[in-house]
Amino acid sequence: MNATARRRVEPREIVEPLCRIDDLVENKSRGFDPLAEGRDTMFLVRKGDAVYAWRNHCPHYDRARMAWKKDEFLDPSGQQIMCFAHGALFEIDTGSCTLGPCLGQSLTPVDVELRDGRVWVKGVYSPGFRM
Repeated sequence: MNATARRRVEPREIVEPLCRIDDLVENKSRGFDPLAEGRDTMFLVRKGDAVYAWRNHCPHYDRARMAWKKDEFLDPSGQQIMCFAHGALFEIDTGSCTLGPCLGQSLTPVDVELRDGRVWVKGVYSPGFRM
């Protein structure tokens, strides 16, 4: 294992916006790596003027990355979030599982806010891959 892979990432406040709301396409998802961990640890979905933010891990198995490729966190209809590792489906606005091995569970939300047309993570953000 190289030194980069062993580097421990500490929780911290994110001091730059993730993106502008105009950068988010309606009914599409986009992944982000706020702590520069080397993979998207969270993702955003825009529906109208609302932005929903979730951690990139399925509650069925914590280390399962949800997207099948970069920024592809939604099912083919674009109406639900889909874990491509398990086929589980989740509501975009609540994160609740509607189908799959994690029924009764929910995605982990990320607290974000819109300021001056930009999307910001609120508070301290923790690493996405548990050590």
